[in-house]
Amino acid sequence: MRWSLDELYTSFDSQEYQGDLKKFEKLLEDFIQWSEENLESLDNPKEKISAYLNNLMELSNLASKLMAYPRLVSSVEAENEAALKYLDKLQLLYSKLTKPSVQFQKFISQLDNLDEIIESSQLLKEHAFYLKETNEKAKYLLSEKEEVLISKMKNTGSNAWSKLQGILSSTLLVDIEMDGEEKQLPLAVVRNLAFHKDQRVRKKAYEAELKSYEKIAQSSAAALNGIKGEVLTISDMRGFESPLEETLFKSRMDRKTLDAMLSAIKDYLPVFQRYFRKKGEILGHDNGLPFYDIFAPIGKMTKTYTYEEARKFIVDNFRSFSDKLADFADNAFERKWIDAEPRDGKRGGAFCYGLYPIKESRILANFNGSFSNVITLAHELGHAYHGLCIQEESILNSSYPMPLAETASIFCETIVMNAALNEVSPEEELSILESSLQDAGQVIVDIYSRFLFEKELFDRRKEHSLSVNELKEIMIDSQKKAYGSGLDENFLHPYMWVNKPHYYYGERNFYNFPYAFGLLFSKGLYVKYLKDKEGFVKKYDDFLKATGKNDIAHVAKLMGIDVHSVDFFKSSLELIQKDIERFIELADEMN
Repeated sequence: MRWSLDELYTSFDSQEYQGDLKKFEKLLEDFIQWSEENLESLDNPKEKISAYLNNLMELSNLASKLMAYPRLVSSVEAENEAALKYLDKLQLLYSKLTKPSVQFQKFISQLDNLDEIIESSQLLKEHAFYLKETNEKAKYLLSEKEEVLISKMKNTGSNAWSKLQGILSSTLLVDIEMDGEEKQLPLAVVRNLAFHKDQRVRKKAYEAELKSYEKIAQSSAAALNGIKGEVLTISDMRGFESPLEETLFKSRMDRKTLDAMLSAIKDYLPVFQRYFRKKGEILGHDNGLPFYDIFAPIGKMTKTYTYEEARKFIVDNFRSFSDKLADFADNAFERKWIDAEPRDGKRGGAFCYGLYPIKESRILANFNGSFSNVITLAHELGHAYHGLCIQEESILNSSYPMPLAETASIFCETIVMNAALNEVSPEEELSILESSLQDAGQVIVDIYSRFLFEKELFDRRKEHSLSVNELKEIMIDSQKKAYGSGLDENFLHPYMWVNKPHYYYGERNFYNFPYAFGLLFSKGLYVKYLKDKEGFVKKYDDFLKATGKNDIAHVAKLMGIDVHSVDFFKSSLELIQKDIERFIELADEMN
């Protein structure tokens, strides 16, 4: 239940790691010098672009391998000093790529016949999307001096504010009475009590959590205003209409796609509100679901799995889709790509880390035998399978936008979830459905409220800094618009802007709608799969392979999907609606 990292490196002191680090430093130095000498003039563009791409690919392969090792080590050994030291060192080295990157974008943007140049070389044709996207990015590029200055100033601006808020929230102690004793518990521990089986504990934790935010609300508001003010300034300097337009550009998504998705979501909010009200009824509430009961467990899922049973269940059900997917997952277990054992010093949650240079992945999980853990493994294996398909491309064509990042993972999760629903008791079915709907409610409804909040925040921040009370009012208003009658208006969460770290990422604004897109796009793919299983499987791998070198609208067309169509997103939401109807039916039968 522990992964092997020997395929990367055996240790930081190893000859291989130290040798690769020296090689990277030399290559980086040479690359910077080459860019200085060659990207000032426009002569021999084909040769220069080819050389730049080859150099960048060699650097990127080496950098990603060197960076992966300390990141993976530190994820299971939080206090590994060597890992933390090399992470800092590599981040500093990597930042030196900013200058040649800016020089190349400027170089590309000055070429009048880029399309013609691309057609003259197989290497350039293979990277046509990368080069055209680079050319498009150049439109929003500032001068070299300004870009370098912004990069440096962010360390004392948005990055510093983000770090401050991270420290405030991670060290915040919540005063709470537990078992007749007054305690001070970390915020993360208290928030986890939202999943507690006892409603009194959930409510007490919610009230204590809200009260605790008063200690850091002013500082968090200052951080939020600082970060969003910086984002607005730089976005405007670059020539973007708004931070939302910039995020869409970076996400390779057009506004028409976003509007179609949001329109479909708005139409289906009453459906989700029925689910929330029914859950509220089950838990004894008459006025909708109070915020403290959103994550309350419903039903009983008694079945547990050993690690080997989880492996078999996943592999067997993946085989119903394709042998390639099943064999890939089995190989990941067999070759120790997964670190599943919970232990001290290991971070919580789960992730998949693609190791492009060695054509593998590593998955972190914290497996305790629950059905939820089985679903998590399936989800992360989906990410790894996406990595398998994309590894056939060059490293420059392997980076896909965030809205497509959850495609394969949610698809694999859906395969296993639906298989489980076919072999459980009604009470276990209720529990599985509720868990799934709870997640969907967060990804669709809560994320819609977060989108509304952030949009309003940016609109107002153009004019003034927002007070704590103003931020609370916007958050409450956004939750009312999204949840409607589903939640009890007397028990909402006015401090969600303090709690969610993504609001404090200067480089990742609107870190919300891509998740909604990911869920609905994957559900839409599953609808396609059910209609034509054999035809779908044949196209699926090619689709995943193409996600790194196309915009979202074009890559979706490979699967016959029009993301500009409101009806496409509604077809995905209909799947969730069926689950909600089944949940209500089961709940009524058991009442």
